[in-house]
Amino acid sequence: MYLATMSNVENPTEKTLAELGVHTPEEVTTLFVELREKANKEQRWIDKPDKFEQFRVKWIGRKSGILAQVTENWLKPADVDLKRIVGQVLNEFRSHLQRLVDQAQQGLDVRAGQAADVRERVDLSLPGVIRPIGSHHLIRQVFQQIEDIFVSIGFSVVEGPEIETPYYNFEALNIPEFHPVRDDMDTFYLELPKGAAVPLLLRTHTSPMQIRTMEKQKPPVRVIVPGKVYRRDNPDATHSFVFHQVEGLAVDTDITFCDFTGTIDYFVKQFFGPSVKTRFRPSYFPFTEPSVEFDVSCPFCGGSGTAAGGGTCSKCKGAAWIELFGAGMVDPAVYGFVNYDAKKVSGFAFGIGIDRLAMLKYGIDDIQVFFQNDVRFLRQFP
Repeated sequence: MYLATMSNVENPTEKTLAELGVHTPEEVTTLFVELREKANKEQRWIDKPDKFEQFRVKWIGRKSGILAQVTENWLKPADVDLKRIVGQVLNEFRSHLQRLVDQAQQGLDVRAGQAADVRERVDLSLPGVIRPIGSHHLIRQVFQQIEDIFVSIGFSVVEGPEIETPYYNFEALNIPEFHPVRDDMDTFYLELPKGAAVPLLLRTHTSPMQIRTMEKQKPPVRVIVPGKVYRRDNPDATHSFVFHQVEGLAVDTDITFCDFTGTIDYFVKQFFGPSVKTRFRPSYFPFTEPSVEFDVSCPFCGGSGTAAGGGTCSKCKGAAWIELFGAGMVDPAVYGFVNYDAKKVSGFAFGIGIDRLAMLKYGIDDIQVFFQNDVRFLRQFP
């Protein structure tokens, strides 16, 4: 009897074994061997995902795949004496096809990984990417300089809230309600819900941390308080509604005015250089007694009042001195708010405007440039 093989019949899996003239187990095995060889050959040509999908659908697709056709046309209608051998060889063929599919998938995964490695590989011979290096803002740099100086002589750095109560911002600093000094500190009050326990405001100086620190710590106290403060000033070259301060406080049992002047003189010479001269002038602040204004010889004209090119120095207006900040010995009344014994302790306090110091040291004539974020200005102070 003539045996129809894979080579001389078109789509043999669409025909039954009887139509193919297959009647013995040997002939069944031969048909499956030819199918296996054909699948092996096609699997070796898979090099892309679309070819893999075509192969998978063609051979193991549920509805029209060759495996489904073999089950429907060869196994189900087979004679009883052939059904067992067809089922056995079919199971082996099914496992073989699954292995071919798995191997093809693994091969594609390997190729994809190799391609990714090629794309992502770093060529060390190429020049590196030059990225600009950032730097601290000039105000932050000045803060750091001041902190380094005071930390070197035993002070600690503390910080406090920018939103304060009137008690800490004014009253505990010996500035009661209706005190004239409050008129010089036009203040930003926060709009709070009705029934709020106390009003809140943006602090007008860093001095509230004097009180908060002494409430928590018994003498000796030596701290500086850097931070941002707020006042309702109209912006111009020397005023801003937000600026920066460093508050200083030292309290102990034997601190004198000489300790105070020596500390301030040391700081100024460290910050501006040893050639500057210093002086104190009597002044008034509610939380210090006695109070002084601290001046430094003009660093631009060397304290002569005359500009380098002749004429009056534009920075000190010919006065040869520039006012830096206010300071003084802590008023004994302040100690009463923190339960310190004013008969046993003494101390000094000062408040330094950071923006002003930065302007003097680096020759800047407009405070507004600190807040405009102009990189052309910022790049001058790397």
